[in-house]
Amino acid sequence: MSDELELLRKWDADAAPLTGPARDRARHQLLNAMAHAEQLTGAGPSRRRALRLAAAAVAATAVTGTAVLIGTDGSGEGSAPGTSTPRAPGTSTPRMQNAAATVLHGAAAWERGQEKEPVAPRDDQFIYSKRIIKETEQKTGEVRTYTDEMWDSVDVSKPSLTMELGREMWEQPAGKGGGVWPPRKWSELKKLPQDPERLISAIISSGSSDGRSVSDLAGFDRFQAYFLLGELLKNPVLPQGLRPAAYEALALVPGVRTVPGVKDSGGRTGVGVAYTERGSYVGSYLIFDPASYEFLGFRNVQISASGKKKYIQLSHVVDWGIVDRVRQRP
Repeated sequence: MSDELELLRKWDADAAPLTGPARDRARHQLLNAMAHAEQLTGAGPSRRRALRLAAAAVAATAVTGTAVLIGTDGSGEGSAPGTSTPRAPGTSTPRMQNAAATVLHGAAAWERGQEKEPVAPRDDQFIYSKRIIKETEQKTGEVRTYTDEMWDSVDVSKPSLTMELGREMWEQPAGKGGGVWPPRKWSELKKLPQDPERLISAIISSGSSDGRSVSDLAGFDRFQAYFLLGELLKNPVLPQGLRPAAYEALALVPGVRTVPGVKDSGGRTGVGVAYTERGSYVGSYLIFDPASYEFLGFRNVQISASGKKKYIQLSHVVDWGIVDRVRQRP
């Protein structure tokens, strides 16, 4: 989990030391998130994914005093970004911000032209998805390709089966009042606002809009909005209108910019949209078709547990559906 610790180390090195209450809140949130991670009975990548979210939650607690990772009511991934002219960290030019907004609004328009109201999954069903991950070890250039399948319990009351980099792991049911982000229950997804600014507010306040505008958000709130919107977009089935709204919400987040000439796991060349302010995961972004703005997939960077190896991961979903039981396919 070196990348998770790096996030905590680098978030704001010159910040004042945490007060006692803030430290207690951070410790409490980390323990809660780790307890959620323990629901995974397998080893390795899934636990690291949960701990990455835990790290984000701790940083959010430390900086803002608000825990937003997992709402108790269930509501609540080529080349790295670079420029020819060096700039101070955490800055992006208006032209770059406008370019990102153009891509994201184009993606919203493309999605609206394609989507139809999907069949809502029942709470007792599972959301099946299959994705391709192309992983490249940066130093050696060694490439490995994985086909991962997942069966996620809609209401998180049943064990879910997930795969990461070819490894199968069981995720145990959430306890009473527990939930996941993004929510899988249709009733919870339907509650999310489709107004882009209200959607951001709802996401960072664990489900209910607190009335703040994007311009009022602190630095980590902006990162949190970008990160959690990206996680929402990984959900293969969303109510009609919510996915376009999420793209438009991303366009509002200060610090997003474009990264041209990137490829997805299928070898398609696209344009990336990355978050560049403090707290961002360097080299992680969403990839879109440069002409149609169709969403192509994710790019992510992972560091080995030893910290000596860096992996570039490209992924995209190739199939999904709603099924009645684990290991059933659409």
